[in-house]
Amino acid sequence: MFQVFHGKKTKLSLSDVQSVTILGGQGKAGQKEEVAEVRFEMGNVVSIVGSTGSGKTALINDIELFANANTPTRRKVLINGATPPPDLMEDPSKNPISRITQHTNFLTDLPVETFLHMHAKVRKYNSDENVVKETLDFANQLTGEPIIPENSMTELSGGQTRALLIADAVVIGNSPVLLLDEIENAGIHRGRAMELLRNYQKIFIFVTHDPKIALLSDFRIVMSNGAMQKVLYPDDDEKIIAGEISKLDDLMIKFRNRLWEGERITQKDLAVGLSKLIADEMEGSS
Repeated sequence: MFQVFHGKKTKLSLSDVQSVTILGGQGKAGQKEEVAEVRFEMGNVVSIVGSTGSGKTALINDIELFANANTPTRRKVLINGATPPPDLMEDPSKNPISRITQHTNFLTDLPVETFLHMHAKVRKYNSDENVVKETLDFANQLTGEPIIPENSMTELSGGQTRALLIADAVVIGNSPVLLLDEIENAGIHRGRAMELLRNYQKIFIFVTHDPKIALLSDFRIVMSNGAMQKVLYPDDDEKIIAGEISKLDDLMIKFRNRLWEGERITQKDLAVGLSKLIADEMEGSS
């Protein structure tokens, strides 16, 4: 991969990617975007929020395609502050961006473990045993039912598929930039995903309707009418609210797991769960 500065090309490896910048373009009606520029740096966890049809998907499409005023939005995407070269799109091994979508199907019936070993060899890992184990451990922390290494890829559920692809892109693919498109819809453990992702020095960009993911992000881009309207950083109130939402989310996950195990949930269970949340909040504020 090369970095372009004023017409000159400089060699740049994936590990050299430090930032992605979006230069604002226009919305659906041709209006100039309110956000003229937004910059993502390594280690950032960012959310893109807005109602259905607000332009969230178009924004990550622009990032994935390294838009250069050649899409309907007229945005430009820069890598390390410079225009990326065409070979980023042409050569997958040089592309710093991986995208995990809601609609992902495998076209191979290889066993999961075999698939991961093959990818590790393609990425030239000298010893791929550890990296495959790390990938499976990562994926299994995001799913309800563990992924069995001997099972074929086509046997995985939607949630397992998303979990495995996220883990594979982070650990084996080592992609500097990950675009995560509404992964909460696949039953992924969102809180654990956020914790795990922060252990890796990459840029994670979520398209999400989930307030928990949005509030736990370093900042969020607000979309409306196809345009970037605001970039908001969480304030002190929102940081507190994020903690409370996380507690509610943990309670919902607990109830969900009980339903999966064939148990019934009573009004008393709900009352006890909510009472504990209130008691914890009072103890924390005292």
